[in-house]
Amino acid sequence: MEKSQETCRILLADDHVLIRHGIRIILSSDANLEIVWEVSNGDELLDRLKETVVDLLILDISMPKVSGIELTEILKKRYPGLKILVLTMHKNIRFLRRAIAAGADGYLVKSDTEQEIISAIRKIREGNTYISPCLENDFAEEMLSTYRNPSSSKTFRGLTKREKQVLGLVVDGLTSKQIAANLGLSPRTVDHHRASLLKKFAMKNSVDLVNFAIKNGYVTLEV
Repeated sequence: MEKSQETCRILLADDHVLIRHGIRIILSSDANLEIVWEVSNGDELLDRLKETVVDLLILDISMPKVSGIELTEILKKRYPGLKILVLTMHKNIRFLRRAIAAGADGYLVKSDTEQEIISAIRKIREGNTYISPCLENDFAEEMLSTYRNPSSSKTFRGLTKREKQVLGLVVDGLTSKQIAANLGLSPRTVDHHRASLLKKFAMKNSVDLVNFAIKNGYVTLEV
């Protein structure tokens, strides 16, 4: 097949060898796509990107050591021009929401057809955002809901990095003392962050806060 445009240099990050092998076979059908490197965990990915110039990263959400969501947020700050296509088994709007919020340019589900990954890459290269067909309707409904009631999305964007960390640990069921030890803070400081979170989300207690955070995708439970 003749090349019709500039070759897209791709780095593939997934801890499953068979998945990487399958994606390599699929992408070999397009002469404009070149996988220049493969990695199996977050540390390898961060090290490789220091040495290798790539145009697009295909990144599994469930990566060892550092999650794909965290990596997306880190990499978008370090390499603003890097396009990131998140690859996942999760057909869940909560995971999609978190990936897009972290800066992902596309969200592809592993059960999608082979042609979808080619379509996803093409759409992203054109400067657009790609959403898996199995989540398009849910995403559209969510966007409509956000426009009708934008206060909740604005609230999350208004959280500090520390508040997001505390919120995640509150959802995990940790006490203020445990959160303090985890983050290297004093219990009093943690209580201050808890109070701030309750105020920002207009919740009366931690139980309501946890339920709201999980339901609306501000944090996700590992599955």
